[in-house]
Amino acid sequence: QVHLVESGGGLVQVGGSLRLSCAISGPTFSWYAMAWFRQAPGKEREPVAAVSVSGDRTYYADSVKGRFTISRDNAKNTMSLQMNSLKPEDTSVYYCAAARRVGARVASPSIRDYDYWGQGTQVTVSS
Repeated sequence: QVHLVESGGGLVQVGGSLRLSCAISGPTFSWYAMAWFRQAPGKEREPVAAVSVSGDRTYYADSVKGRFTISRDNAKNTMSLQMNSLKPEDTSVYYCAAARRVGARVASPSIRDYDYWGQGTQVTVSS
């Protein structure tokens, strides 16, 4: 059984920073491609960033490129999302997700590829 737990959300002012973390327990973390998605009220869940099993491939949504950085630490079974220069439109519930079935060097933004999800953490950016 794979279990994902996010942490690090909160309230921050425009231009501020937050660091989200995702801890994964269960079968070997290094087998899973990982990603962050977000969902605002009334909107569909959308990909934010993804990292491959190998860690050398990443994906970023255009809206966060240059501001967010995804990373993984296979030794600690954790994944992080460093979010800088936050904007009000970044306000959402952020979810971490794990995919077992994608290639080792694929950073997938497709929600259909992800098998396991965390419970979500709220990020609110105030203006």
